Amino acid sequence: MRIRATVAAVSGALALSALAVPAAQADDGRSWTLDPGFSVSQPSKGEKSKQAFGATAKAANDAKITSAVVNGGKPIVVGTKSKQTVPYTVTATDDSGIAGAAAFIWIGSSVDAEDSFGFGPNEKSISCKVVNATTTTCKGTITLTPGLMLNSDATWWRVGVAAGANDGQELERDAVSKVRVQRFSKLTVNASPEPVKKGKTITVTGKLTRANWDTGTYKGYSKQSVKLQFKKKGAKSYSTVKTVKTSSTGTLKTTVKASADGTWRYSFAGTPSTPAVSAKGDFLDVK
Repeated sequence: MRIRATVAAVSGALALSALAVPAAQADDGRSWTLDPGFSVSQPSKGEKSKQAFGATAKAANDAKITSAVVNGGKPIVVGTKSKQTVPYTVTATDDSGIAGAAAFIWIGSSVDAEDSFGFGPNEKSISCKVVNATTTTCKGTITLTPGLMLNSDATWWRVGVAAGANDGQELERDAVSKVRVQRFSKLTVNASPEPVKKGKTITVTGKLTRANWDTGTYKGYSKQSVKLQFKKKGAKSYSTVKTVKTSSTGTLKTTVKASADGTWRYSFAGTPSTPAVSAKGDFLDVK
């Protein structure tokens, strides 16, 4: 659904409040709203007390969003239970100065479309710093709730910005930048038997799983290449021994010869939808 805001005169100021323009609900049943969480000063008594947010921005040339970065430009990794709160920084400029600005993230064919879904700024998190007479940088946070997310949401999200100038202009940009959202991953390892005689065969097992937002659980990540790595006792880094593919359920299993005391681990490089992860090493005593 389309997210807009209305501007209403309140005690001599124009306060922004959320207004979801009616639209058909998406097939997945999700909906969302946005409250920018800041106020715009009343420029004159004669100005209308209400107008659609972004309407004046269409005609205005001097108000601009110069940058919008969410989570420092790094992917947002979300698990199955805990909400994930990430920071954003927005810089805007206008001849009259900027009263406030806030970011939101969304996915869909367009912000107007029935398939759109997103998360808005946490209102109490917003703080702004004046850079100069025309430019202001605002910071805040956005919280993602895994219980509202689907596996298909592991993709690029657009970063939109709502801003207000001191002269009463309102500005909305639906796609200033983008940020990737990923499904949290886990990886285990176990080397056995232990202890083992030098030259004997050991079996190294493990499992690669990732957050399944459709079910709220962790499921095996199948057919993924994972590196088996070894760090000899006293060494500072791991070396790759071989590459193993996960099974249909995400399990890993391979055999190698025991050559020296050291730590074994599996390491996954990641995919666009799933971040890289390395298992906590398993030390093997070789006699």
